Amino acid sequence: MKHKFYSSCVDWPKSINSLNIIIDNSIEITRKTFLSKINKEELKQIEKELGYDSHWKQGGLLMCNDWHVSYHKSKLGKKTVYYFSHSSIEYIFI
Repeated sequence: MKHKFYSSCVDWPKSINSLNIIIDNSIEITRKTFLSKINKEELKQIEKELGYDSHWKQGGLLMCNDWHVSYHKSKLGKKTVYYFSHSSIEYIFI
């Protein structure tokens, strides 16, 4: 089952104090690995909301080519979570 988008760090529920633990204990992974683990349709929507083009023929920036974006794997309790960081905002998939 693919990991689904849960929350950005901006909207992270205050009742869940584990965001720092997720970030502090993460390892960086490739975009390819990230894509194999998460719901791609949700990611496409987030990319659109962030202003990325969906295809290189549109002439704009694609998220896959943005060197400011990094991809990560971590744990939330016993669950593996994945997230990407864009402009120091984490987008977490659980």
